[in-house]
Amino acid sequence: MNATHYPGSMHLECSRTQETFPSEVLQNLSPAGAPLLARYDLAALAKTWKRDDLALRPQTLWRYAEVLPVRSREAIVSLGELMTPLIHTPRLAQVLAPGAEIYVKDESSQPTSSFKARGMALAVSRAKELGAPALALPTAGNAGSAAAAYGAAAKLPVHVIMPEHTPKPIVTECRALGAHVELFPGLIHECAVKVREGSKTFGWFDLSTLREPYRLEGKKTMGYELAEQFGWELPDVIVYPTGGGTGLIGMWKAFDEMEALGWIGAARPRMVSVQATGCAPIVKAYLDGQEHAQVWLGASTYASGLCVPKAIGDFLILRAIRASGGTALAISDEEMREATTLVGKTTGIFVCPEGAATAAAVPKLVRLGFISPGERVVLFNTASGLKYID
Repeated sequence: MNATHYPGSMHLECSRTQETFPSEVLQNLSPAGAPLLARYDLAALAKTWKRDDLALRPQTLWRYAEVLPVRSREAIVSLGELMTPLIHTPRLAQVLAPGAEIYVKDESSQPTSSFKARGMALAVSRAKELGAPALALPTAGNAGSAAAAYGAAAKLPVHVIMPEHTPKPIVTECRALGAHVELFPGLIHECAVKVREGSKTFGWFDLSTLREPYRLEGKKTMGYELAEQFGWELPDVIVYPTGGGTGLIGMWKAFDEMEALGWIGAARPRMVSVQATGCAPIVKAYLDGQEHAQVWLGASTYASGLCVPKAIGDFLILRAIRASGGTALAISDEEMREATTLVGKTTGIFVCPEGAATAAAVPKLVRLGFISPGERVVLFNTASGLKYID
């Protein structure tokens, strides 16, 4: 790699119309009001970049630099984003899905103790590189603390607008990291309206989920890591807690990129979207055969990361689920609480409620015939359970 710049040409593509746009200016949604996706010249990269090249690189998400959007090394804002553990959990499997192999991809070791570090490392680095004066986002939790941390490291002001029911440890964390925090008496989609108003009035750059192109690029590294950790054979099933769905969409994108690079074949995991019974717009849209989800009225769940009444990338989530032969289902708060203890005492991992939801989903998937003995199943624990102690 060049000492100053990473290789690989890049442009942005509208996820709805496939219209293309230049990548070297700050942008939010496409003119069609849809998320923009970063696209790379994978055919050219495939000629020079091989998966064996990764062996000598540091085990951080930046090992995949050729398919990440930051153009200059000097623009990178890093707090030590790790390749996270993939933990084999046979005792948990005995309870949840006898005969299957259950793994937990544990994101709690990332900076600010959640997977949101992946997305914010890329989004904030790229915003800094392209000249953003200040950053803002609505958040129900961990995205706020990650944005605050990376904004502080980048010397950029961060404005976080959070629902009043956001877990207090996360609110405290955001303030301690220097963010300007506003608690709002509403849900995350209502906080998003406040962010857009502030962006127009004060010139904040909006880091909302999928309203800028680069949080997705950080989250997709979870897909690259899974492939690498499994010896370039993907698991049979991925069970993923879904609020805004960036991680699910990102992994699906990563699988396509790796196939284009010649690193994996055409086989894909069945993608399972798990939501809360108190806020399950993707589940309802999937069961109803719809391409878009309706706003979930009266959303309520203690798993704050799942309390997203309307995801702007709903159609991308639903496409990935259906294309993979996957499914979507909802878990109650009580089931999450029970699963937290079950996972803890059988694995030693203190999962967040969203991570617990993926474990609670497994017996239901077994009963539906969706998981069979001998299959490899990955559950995502997206944050530390300590973030929710209040």
